[in-house]
Amino acid sequence: MGQEQNKPPLVRMCNIHKWFGKVHAVNGVDLTVNSGEVVAIIGDNGAGKSTLIKILVGLISKNEGDIFWEGERVNIDSIDDSRKIGIEPLYQDQAVVDCLKVYQNIYLGRELVKKYGPVKVLDIPKMRSEAEKYTKKLGLNISSPDQELRFCSGGERQGVAIARAMCFKAKLTILDEPITALSVKGVKQVVNFIKELKNNNVGVIIIEHNLGHAYSIADRFVIMSRGQIVKDVKKTETTLAELEEVTIQL
Repeated sequence: MGQEQNKPPLVRMCNIHKWFGKVHAVNGVDLTVNSGEVVAIIGDNGAGKSTLIKILVGLISKNEGDIFWEGERVNIDSIDDSRKIGIEPLYQDQAVVDCLKVYQNIYLGRELVKKYGPVKVLDIPKMRSEAEKYTKKLGLNISSPDQELRFCSGGERQGVAIARAMCFKAKLTILDEPITALSVKGVKQVVNFIKELKNNNVGVIIIEHNLGHAYSIADRFVIMSRGQIVKDVKKTETTLAELEEVTIQL
């Protein structure tokens, strides 16, 4: 128990600043996420939440501050850098490709290959079998890893993106408004998928502007406004009504 208590956070962002010209988009932000914790970052457009996460995954550079990964200071200058240490961002508009098959989406950009002498070829059988293993683990109603994404429901599409994170052993998964525009069934599916990540000790960050959606999923809530964190509180220490009161006053 003592070892767990002394374990550093999975990720710690310290005194992060980002300017775009004269706009101070992220202003001295400190953020931690632990393994197996679901953290919702909430705020209106322009609050700084997306900029903060883009810094974490290496899409844009910070002007000041430090990032620590499992207690060690790291430089994250690209998506490749963040993926190498175990961060898997699943952006709403980029997570999956409709015209590709399930297994192709899971291995998109990171296809497995095998060698026949000097020749390298795609290892399709292994990609199919691994894709099927993870989609079944998530309980996805997908007939085959060869099914095209365009025949999947909204919840199943999110599930395929989450299967990708599990397949590549992500330690931190970032979801951008994961249940927006989903059916009631789709929302339940995605909530269950996130619980599966949590059960596998994966840290999860959810970017949300809808407090109701966030409250149904997260363990902790980080509310941002004008580039700063104005509230950082555990679900056990607050109510939805109290969180809504904070956002109304912003």
